[in-house]
Amino acid sequence: MARRYDSRTTIFSPEGRLYQIEYAMEAISHAGTVLGVLAKDGIVLAAEKKVTGKLLDLSGAREGGYGGSGEKIFLLNSNVIGGVAGITADANSLVNYARSAAQRHLFLYNEDIPVELLAQRLCDLKQGYTQYGGLRPFGVSLLYAGYDPHYQFQLYHSDPSGNYSGWKATSIGANNGTAQSLLKQEYKDDIGIDDAIDLVLRVMSKTMDSTTLGSEKLEFATLTLDPATQKPKAKIYRPAEVDALLQKQGLGKKDEDAEMKTS
Repeated sequence: MARRYDSRTTIFSPEGRLYQIEYAMEAISHAGTVLGVLAKDGIVLAAEKKVTGKLLDLSGAREGGYGGSGEKIFLLNSNVIGGVAGITADANSLVNYARSAAQRHLFLYNEDIPVELLAQRLCDLKQGYTQYGGLRPFGVSLLYAGYDPHYQFQLYHSDPSGNYSGWKATSIGANNGTAQSLLKQEYKDDIGIDDAIDLVLRVMSKTMDSTTLGSEKLEFATLTLDPATQKPKAKIYRPAEVDALLQKQGLGKKDEDAEMKTS
C-alpha cells in the first residue's frame, strides 16, 4: 500500500501518513548516537562518529578550529551548540542556515539569539520541505544545547517533520531507545555538570556499537557559564582532551603495548 503514496512528499496515505517523512526518520535511526543531558549549571553533548579510519586526516580537529571533527557536533552561535544525527550533507546545510540566522539576530538586536527561537527558525525551514512538491525532507535530527538569560540552560530536539521539543535528557540516532531508558533510570533534576559528564559517558559506553570508547569514535562538548563574565562558554573537546576525559572516568582504552611489556 505504501508504494502508491510514497513517491511524493506532499501526498497523504489513506491512514493519514506522510511516508517520505517516516523514511527520513528511518535514515536517522541508522546514524551515530547523539546524547544530550541538561544539568543545573550546564549542558553536556556527546556523539558517536561513524566516519572513522586510520588514513583519515584529522589534523584540523587536533590543531585548528575550535575542536571536533565537523561530523557530529557544531558551534551554531556563541551560546548554542548543535549535535546532528542523519545525513551529514543535509546537516551541513542546516548548520550554515542556523549560523546565518543567529548572526542576523545579533546584527538586528545586538544580543545572542534565544535558543528556542533558533530551533523555531530551523523547524520552519524543515517544515517547508515537507509541504512543497519537488522537495524532499532533510534527513537530519538536531539537538540544540544553549543558554539565554531568560530561560537559562535549555536542550531542544527537532526532527525532519519540523517538530521540536524541550528535554532534560534525550538521545537521537542509533540505539536511542536503549539510551533513553538508561537516562530515565539515572537522570536526576538537580544533577551537576560533573555528574552529567559521568552519566553521558556511561550511557554512551553501553549504547555505542564499538566495544571501546576513544576519541576516534566519540565527540564531546559542554556548555557552561564563565565564572568571571557570566557569559555562556562553549567547549568542543579536541581528540586528546576526549581521551584524557575517558581515562579520568575509567572508560578509556587500555594501552595494549604497555600491557604486553609488563606481561
